[in-house]
Amino acid sequence: MAIYRKTHWTSEVKPELDGKEVTLSGWVWEIRDVGRIKFIMLRDREGVVQVTVKRSSVNDETWDTVSKLSKEDVVSVRGIVRASKVAKTGVEVEPIEVKLLNKANPLPIDIWGNVDETMLDLRLRYRTVDLKRRSNVVLFKALSEVVRAMRATLYSHGFIEVFTPKIIATSTEGGAELFPVQYFERTAYLAQSPQLYKEELTASLERVFEIGPAYRAEKHDTTYHVNEFISVDAEAAFMNYRDVMGILEDVVVESYRATVGLLGQIGREVKVPSKPFKVITYDDALSMLDKEGIKVKWGDDVPKEGLEALSKLIGEPFFIIHFPTMLRAFYTKPIEGDESRSESFDLVIDGMEVTSGSTRIHDKKELENAMKARGLNPDNFSTHLEIYGWGMPPHAGWGLGLYRLMMVMAGVRNIREVILFPRDRYRLSP
Repeated sequence: MAIYRKTHWTSEVKPELDGKEVTLSGWVWEIRDVGRIKFIMLRDREGVVQVTVKRSSVNDETWDTVSKLSKEDVVSVRGIVRASKVAKTGVEVEPIEVKLLNKANPLPIDIWGNVDETMLDLRLRYRTVDLKRRSNVVLFKALSEVVRAMRATLYSHGFIEVFTPKIIATSTEGGAELFPVQYFERTAYLAQSPQLYKEELTASLERVFEIGPAYRAEKHDTTYHVNEFISVDAEAAFMNYRDVMGILEDVVVESYRATVGLLGQIGREVKVPSKPFKVITYDDALSMLDKEGIKVKWGDDVPKEGLEALSKLIGEPFFIIHFPTMLRAFYTKPIEGDESRSESFDLVIDGMEVTSGSTRIHDKKELENAMKARGLNPDNFSTHLEIYGWGMPPHAGWGLGLYRLMMVMAGVRNIREVILFPRDRYRLSP
């Protein structure tokens, strides 16, 4: 076995392995030298463990290797586990062999001290180094667990995962700006949503979801907008907006539950929300805000300031339903008997809109009229509309911003903190 092929993660090295041989591989997090004993804190993705190197117990080659180590050197250690009352983790490893696999240069940023939020731009410039920070490792492990929980929850509701094109011929929603790309001899665009595809798939696969990238070309410069993000989309045949709101509640609750232990390791106390979530109408929201001195004209979207005020008043995740029909995308179904309002919703958590959804229009003529009312030409959606003549079922769905949800669960102030390599108006590398 190669010396660098680890047999255990550092987190698996426990007192119960006392006397067992292990091979650990990772990075030097810290070194303490007390003469003829050197203490190495060896870090890998799962944690740190103390390697205690005694001059009297190792050969000259190993002692020489250890004596030249510095922080973030890549090493592999073959040694014996010893239970210890002195080591912080109650265990240490006495090395038989230590191999230097790669020497590290001095790092361009400090990963050992407290995070300075004002240095975010610098940290993102050296993102691969910043990701070595223990809090970041835990954060992105938590994000992975959230995605696992989302998938499991949606599968449990009878959904299947799909993968739709990200290079498209025309806008899927008619409003958001698109990034053009050269596609052989023609211009194509990066998809800002799988919306039309997932609706079309309800005519065959009935309940579908996708977790994938989306692209929006708006020139935002905020702490909660980026131009490339991960969208979690679900669409279901023979359901309405109330049905998919219930599924969304399950997805969000299980996402929170998946992060409790991990985010607790970095000092974030996660409170799992209770179902059912509170529901207010758009009209309720405007009335509540009016009493708080925040004026929103009927027909306008609720501003971020308003969402934050509502969250303070309600104190838990909540839905806003029945938005003005013309405020929503063309595929949104109006309320029967009240055409000015729609069967739509937003989910708001801690002042952040994390999900939008609705019942969709499934009648072809009604959909064409909705397009025209918004200044859209139905001819530009001909391949989408033709499907509505071949047995389109009633359907509903939602789209959730994965990074926004993670942002509020982790309690960070900038969405870029929960994205490995953010893409915004000004950032295209690393």
